[in-house]
Amino acid sequence: QVRLVESGGGLVQPGGSLKLSCAASEFVSSIDTMNWYRQAPGKERELVARLSRGGTETYADFVKGRFTIRRGDKRNSVTLVMHRVEPEDTAIYYCNFVGVWNEFNYWGQGTQVTVAS
Repeated sequence: QVRLVESGGGLVQPGGSLKLSCAASEFVSSIDTMNWYRQAPGKERELVARLSRGGTETYADFVKGRFTIRRGDKRNSVTLVMHRVEPEDTAIYYCNFVGVWNEFNYWGQGTQVTVAS
């Protein structure tokens, strides 16, 4: 079973920056989208950013201009660079890979991001 492992979460001050990384435990073929979601306490999980197979980047309105999703240096990895973070960005951030034919939908266990002074 493929595992997605996130890293890079932690405590950051408002206005600061953080980089999250996600890598698959083994080779994954036919990835359609690489996604970052987040879930804050008491709220539903929401899409933060998406990177399509063709390289198209999609962002939620609340992170546009602040966060950037990119392919990682390693195969089957993705990063999320977060700038000008706000207390409202505090959440558990999850990595997600979806197959071209929806034959798989892998999730990481999440990494906590806390924005506080």
